[in-house]
Amino acid sequence: MRIRIRHEITQRLEPGTRNMAVTVRLTPRPHEGQFITRWSLDLNSDCRLTPQEDAFGNLCHTFTVDGPAERLSLIAEGEVETQDTTGIVRGTVERFPPSLFLRQTDLTEPTSAVGDFAARVQEPSGDILARLHALMVLVHEAVEEQDGPAMGDPLGADAALAAGKACSAGIAHLFTAAARSLGLPARHISGYVAPEGAKEGEGATRHWAEAYAAGIGWISFDAGRNLCGTEHYVRLAVGLDAMGVAPLRSTGLELEERVSALDGRGPLKVLQAQSQGQN
Repeated sequence: MRIRIRHEITQRLEPGTRNMAVTVRLTPRPHEGQFITRWSLDLNSDCRLTPQEDAFGNLCHTFTVDGPAERLSLIAEGEVETQDTTGIVRGTVERFPPSLFLRQTDLTEPTSAVGDFAARVQEPSGDILARLHALMVLVHEAVEEQDGPAMGDPLGADAALAAGKACSAGIAHLFTAAARSLGLPARHISGYVAPEGAKEGEGATRHWAEAYAAGIGWISFDAGRNLCGTEHYVRLAVGLDAMGVAPLRSTGLELEERVSALDGRGPLKVLQAQSQGQN
């Protein structure tokens, strides 16, 4: 499937801002089932984008804004060819052993509530794949997905479980926290999805999880939609939680996001989101 993506981010800066360092994670890497046909980044600021890789192998760009400036505008645009791999992720850059992804963070803190929730998985402990699928169903049934500021302040695992509703990033936090509490390596993924027959509010940016099963490798699990990744997904960045895959890290104020994607049949609905505070 050929997916065309346009991702616009506008951030309001502190009044009188004259110098600010920015890190951008908005460039996908190719791997088995995902080939980058073309991709570009465009800024409204006259500066040099410096390419680099972070600790997890994500493609990043850094730059410095020399003010005075009021707004920062960034556009990532490109085209990606995808194939269905039944959710199995191969050919990715792997800097660490799977055991690193047993590490919890503040957003995936294994509270007693999260631990009790994970213990409800009934599949035999010897069948890791069955346990992971059972966990995905459990999370899907426990937390209703709603639109939310994944870029700004997504719910942590415990808060998502308590609220019973969260954006895709919050749901991914609960899945990864629960999987790790069961001794199963899991990590946080950001990207794009262009679902078939998209309805208003669907598509655009998305967060999901990947979990490791010995003998198979990394497998994608989107508990919000209760399915493993398909050719409709474009994988962007990997980390321990949503903060580690944030597309834009800076000291600015409000963020406005506008994303559109085409899956070969026509444009998806446009999703707009705003978040308050620093990123």
